[in-house]
Parts: sequence; structure tokens; C-alpha cells
Amino acid sequence: MPGDEEEQEPLAHHAEHQRQPEHDDPSVALSWQRVQLARHPKRPHSRDYIQAIFTNFSEIHGDRTFGDDKSILAGMAFFDSKPVMVVGHQKGRDTKEKLLRNFGMPKPEGYRKAIRVMQLAAKFRRPSITLIDTPGAYPGIDGEERGQAEAIAYNLREMSRLHCPIVSVVIGEGGSGGALGIGVANRVYMLENAYYSVISPESCAAIIYRDSRKAPEASAALRMTADDLLSIGLIDGIVAEPPGGAHLDPVAAANALRATLCEALAELSGHSPEVLVKERFAKFRAMGSHFHEGVL
Repeated sequence: MPGDEEEQEPLAHHAEHQRQPEHDDPSVALSWQRVQLARHPKRPHSRDYIQAIFTNFSEIHGDRTFGDDKSILAGMAFFDSKPVMVVGHQKGRDTKEKLLRNFGMPKPEGYRKAIRVMQLAAKFRRPSITLIDTPGAYPGIDGEERGQAEAIAYNLREMSRLHCPIVSVVIGEGGSGGALGIGVANRVYMLENAYYSVISPESCAAIIYRDSRKAPEASAALRMTADDLLSIGLIDGIVAEPPGGAHLDPVAAANALRATLCEALAELSGHSPEVLVKERFAKFRAMGSHFHEGVL
């Protein structure tokens, strides 16, 4: 996991290209600060949490159709001495690894690898744990040629009916369908400084305000932070981070995540496969149902 010796800088002093003017509205300032922390270059990634929380991780490669997408990390592991399957988006640290991992943006073969691993979990009655950290699915032409939308849609359908417990945690960025493609779970959590949204704040600002520099205002309007999403019932809980962000104390962040996973899996272990599927389907079917029949 990344060390903390060089991480004592103020929160606003990283990622030069992400800096924006100060805002008088505290809700805008807080929301944008959370977005910056979710993207912090030293923030723990999926592999960091896997190494800290799980034991005997054995990676599975390939989708048995096209190839192996390095932006999806998946395999078998043990959690508290119990077998589980783990799937996570994986970003890179240096330029070489970022290119290898495609900046954490999966192509269709990544999503097909992910669902293959989760189907193995259902076959052997093991829980699936997914770690979400992506700006979105890869938008390039080669991904579209190989069926990007179909691959994500297939995952949404198949995850909704897998006969095993599924727990998803947004550990950094949760971008649109790229995140949801491994996020249809019985329990969905977010780290305190993560975000989860249908669109990035920059893209939203470019569309709505015609100015990508208004990304901070868009981040607040999108209600993309953990507090926002918990308040409207779209996630089940928030995993607390160390003061200043997970990058300042990765061990404490991993311990907090471990405790949340332990609690969630203990709760779900008593559910039958049929109940797990029924509750998962109902959970996502109810999202966005904010309209009620009026009395005529």
C-alpha cells in the first residue's frame, strides 16, 4: 500500500489540473474537495485493499472470448479464513502502469471477466466482493466494436440474479455504467471521500453550463458524495476514512473497510439464495421511484 511519508500536504495541494477557484458556497466546496480526494494520485487502489484485507489472493485472467483486461482485477481469496471471490477496478501509479491498466477504464473483456468470476462465486456458493474505482467504462472505438454497452447490460442482468451474496464498495471514483457494471449488489457502500455519479462533474458542467470549469458547481448539483447518496437511500452505508483521506493512513482505511465487509457478510450469510436474489432485485428496482399517484 502507498506509504504516508510524503502525504502530509494540505488537501487542496494536489492534482494541479483539478484545482478550481475557491467557492463561497460550503456545499460546493465540500463536494469538490471529495471529488479531488477520490482522484488523489496516492489514494489506495483495489490491489492495495486486496493485499491488506484478503489472504491467498489468486488472480483469474481473461474473458474466454477476446483477452485479458488489466483494468479489472479479479480472483479467488480468503476473507477471515472463508473463501470469497473479489473483483475490482485497478488503476496505475506511474505512466507505464496507467497505460497498462487503461487508467482504470474497462473494455468489454474486462466486464466479461468480472461476470465470469462472479458466476464462479455463485456456482460454489461463495460471496462476491467488488471494489469500484473507475472514471467510467472505456469510451474508445475498439470497446464499442466489441460490444461495450452489451457487456455492461449483460452484467447488470446477470448480477441481479446470482445466487450468492454480493457486496460492493466504491473506494474512489464511481463513474456511470462503468461502475455499475460490477455494482449490482445486496449491499452497496462508499468510502467517505468517494463519489458515485451518472456522469463526471466536468462532463456535466460542459453540457449544462457550457463550461467545464464549473465542475465544482456540477459536483454539488449531482449529489454524488457518500453523504448525499446515503440520504436518498442509494447506498447502504459509509466507510469512514482517516482524517484528510485514505491516502494519509491506508492501514486505517483498510481496517475500516474490513470491518464493514465483515458486518455485511455476516448479515447476508443467513439469507437463502432465493432471498438474496429477491432482495437485490427489489433494491435496484426501487431506485429512482420518487413518483406517487395523486388523489384525483
